[in-house]
Amino acid sequence: MTPPNASSTVSSTVSSTNGQDSLQVTRDGHVVQVLIRRPPHNHLDPAFVGLLADTLEQLDGDDECRAIVLAAEGKSFCAGADFSGQQASSSVSRDPSPFYKQAMRLFRTRKPIVAAVHGAAVGAGVGLSLVADFRVTCPEARFSVNFNRLGFHPGFGLSLTLPRLIGVQQASLLLYTGRRIDGETAVRIGLADELVPADQVLARAHALATEIAISAPLAVESTRAALREGLADAIYAANQKELAIQLTQFPTEDFREGVAAMAERRPPNFRRR
Repeated sequence: MTPPNASSTVSSTVSSTNGQDSLQVTRDGHVVQVLIRRPPHNHLDPAFVGLLADTLEQLDGDDECRAIVLAAEGKSFCAGADFSGQQASSSVSRDPSPFYKQAMRLFRTRKPIVAAVHGAAVGAGVGLSLVADFRVTCPEARFSVNFNRLGFHPGFGLSLTLPRLIGVQQASLLLYTGRRIDGETAVRIGLADELVPADQVLARAHALATEIAISAPLAVESTRAALREGLADAIYAANQKELAIQLTQFPTEDFREGVAAMAERRPPNFRRR
């Protein structure tokens, strides 16, 4: 996946702690693309989320950066969190505290962000997409906040960010059921902002970011700060509550059953214990 007018970009790549080139930063004028490179599903772990937060914080200090496009390489935008170093579906009874410590930093960055959601956004992947100010997506994309279906409370601040964006009723429906919705439905309920063909998602995200970058940067950043005043603190507080509940639910039989049912592609049989 490459940005439009790639020949005019200046590219740099940063590496994760395991030495893999997992995050690529490219610049086109006043728009900077931050590309997640952990294909095919771009699972998140504490080290990588810390790397992403470091990158966004560095861009906060870059006066030439006026807007950011957050995109991903591979089949999925982000298929969720991995607390164990394995796939997210095998992560059992792990402490997500280090993960959330890094994730909460993302909400404190100052530059406007447009997310290009070209594929599945699941669990923490939805949480990551809601770090952005806007989301461009396609009919083939899939969004799912499947925490309850897995047997535990939602995290990543989603108990606040999701209803704030789409309303309590729609958020309740998605959280309680864990259902998957496509890009068209996401736009209809306000979870995403624009719907385009799959091969145009990245280009349209860049076009929107460029439109933002034309406006006066000091005015955009101050307007964004005013609209989001107190939001990062509120998300952090919500996440602390989420974490406390999650830590009581990870040791339960229901959580183990939820993970097993997902791995075996069958309905879960929860027993309230």
